[in-house]
Amino acid sequence: MGTKRHLQLYGLCSLLTMASFGAGSVSAQENDRFEFYGQVNPGYYILDDGVSNTNYLANNDRSNTRIGFWSRDLLNTKGLNFNFETALGVPSSSNVSQVSEPQWEWNRTKIRKFDLTYETSWGKFYVGQGSMSTDGTAEADFSGTGLVATSAISDDAGSFLFRDTGGALTTRTISDVFQNLDGSRRGRLRFDTASLSGFTFSGSVGREILKAGNDNSYYDAAVFYEGNNSDITIEAKLGSAWVDTSAGSIQQTIGSLAILHNATGLNGALSGGLQNSGGQYIYAKVGVIKNWLGVGATAVSFDYYKSDGIALDLIAESVGFGFVQNFADRNFEAYFGLRYYDLSDKTGVVSYLDANHYALGARYKF
Repeated sequence: MGTKRHLQLYGLCSLLTMASFGAGSVSAQENDRFEFYGQVNPGYYILDDGVSNTNYLANNDRSNTRIGFWSRDLLNTKGLNFNFETALGVPSSSNVSQVSEPQWEWNRTKIRKFDLTYETSWGKFYVGQGSMSTDGTAEADFSGTGLVATSAISDDAGSFLFRDTGGALTTRTISDVFQNLDGSRRGRLRFDTASLSGFTFSGSVGREILKAGNDNSYYDAAVFYEGNNSDITIEAKLGSAWVDTSAGSIQQTIGSLAILHNATGLNGALSGGLQNSGGQYIYAKVGVIKNWLGVGATAVSFDYYKSDGIALDLIAESVGFGFVQNFADRNFEAYFGLRYYDLSDKTGVVSYLDANHYALGARYKF
């Protein structure tokens, strides 16, 4: 990526950071029905594809640079809220590759939420662009390292191409084979029940309203559990998603479980999913989170991912390390991550080189 574009990215992130400090000086207490928020999250990345390195500065796609606002208790109706949120079109970490350099661009697909919600004592209704019921069902996690390590492996470098053992670029990308089958955001109707002994049930139906040419119908159902005592905190998620297309129906089931030992900060997470086409994956993570430095939580984790048949006859494996240092008084986090990728073809037709990825960055919230 050229020096000019690097300077543009640094410049935009600096302006956003200064603007966020300015926005933070306006007391939210002046109007507790309106809340403006956002974050800046640039990162520096290196991808070693086995032949050459690609170095690039980009927006961290695990939690992208964004702005938004809440307007609460609309029409003086308690529980009736509106949330707007959009990414800012900064070049993203998942769109860079050996052969592509993403452009600075904002269009309507960058809108994350345009969401009207109404919350009652027996549940919550959602209408508009936002999360389907299975969004997040693959990512129960107490590790604190989500900025560099989750089951969404392709967020870091999804567009990069694997090379064959002869050194030539293939057509296989990281995002082709490293998928967690997690739900997404759509224009939808959704309802979540109130919590019952820690359990919440959710259902949604949606359509793609931000991208042209997609006439699919989407249906999700999910159940969530949260529980804790003096020793441990538990979160569990399970969901199924159906997509009706002109070619037939696609169905996938996803689940995840996270456990935190409250006293020691030791934690673990497990997730997995399968498609009706036969593809499946499993992801496991262990970590520890502690305030060792006295400035905020320090989080460290190791994880492992394996998929089989997510893309044809390919088996994909990955091992990752994540480190995140929080600075609680500053709403600031610094992070480092590294990841190893392995891809193999069960038919033996093609052999692929291993790849490695490194990430260094920081996120500021306002």
